[in-house]
Amino acid sequence: MLTFITIRFLDILDILLVAFLLFQLYRLIKGTVAFNIVIGLFSLYLFWLVVRALNMELLGSIMGQFIGVGVLALIVVFHPEIRKFLVFIGTNYNVNKVLSLDKLFGTNKVKTINQQQIDSLVDSCVAMGKTKTGALIVIAGESDLNEQISSGEKISARISSSLIRTIFFKNSPLHDGAIIIKGNKIVAAGCILPLTKKALDQALGLRHRAAVGMTENSDSLCIVVSEERGSISVSQHGEIKRRISKETLTEILEKNLYEENEAGEK
Repeated sequence: MLTFITIRFLDILDILLVAFLLFQLYRLIKGTVAFNIVIGLFSLYLFWLVVRALNMELLGSIMGQFIGVGVLALIVVFHPEIRKFLVFIGTNYNVNKVLSLDKLFGTNKVKTINQQQIDSLVDSCVAMGKTKTGALIVIAGESDLNEQISSGEKISARISSSLIRTIFFKNSPLHDGAIIIKGNKIVAAGCILPLTKKALDQALGLRHRAAVGMTENSDSLCIVVSEERGSISVSQHGEIKRRISKETLTEILEKNLYEENEAGEK
């Protein structure tokens, strides 16, 4: 008797979820050494399946021992990628807001940055671009960034164009690091950020690599002013937009900061 394959809605959903997870995994590891490792492991797994199908018991048992501890090995090898994937899920799909974790633990944060402070940020970046003054500005999201803040000089100052330009002035002792903004305050300057391991354009310097690395590991937004070309770039979610205009920078900041603040005040 012929039996027909029945496909349920849950089967289709299962396939779509697996495809989505594999696509997000590909986005995280493309252009990195981890991608080549994944290809190597997948090839090894396929070879093991062939060995088992041919009943090659000795070789199959030896390879089976390696496959058996594969999960632990993957966690060790891909620790940075797993961390970025979890940050991506928690940040992009607002798990914190959906589960109301902030309200549950009493840590609800409302962004208090206003339009005037956004204008100050934009004006300082444009001014530093004209003088080719290198700068790296981190605007924190929900992540605390305590590790990065502790690596620099802690300050508590309101956002102003003159202060930002003074910090990144070439003779300033803090000009090589990043400033970190939380809410409506500059909380630290001269901070050290993690560098990305992703393959980037060779024309991009350490500031750009640090901006990408920072946004890979947190939900922050980074602004970079190039010391060589005076161009402005913005990094978010591990991606970077280069040579953006004053208007585009304003639009990005308003979209990511100002509108969320308005929503929190309602």
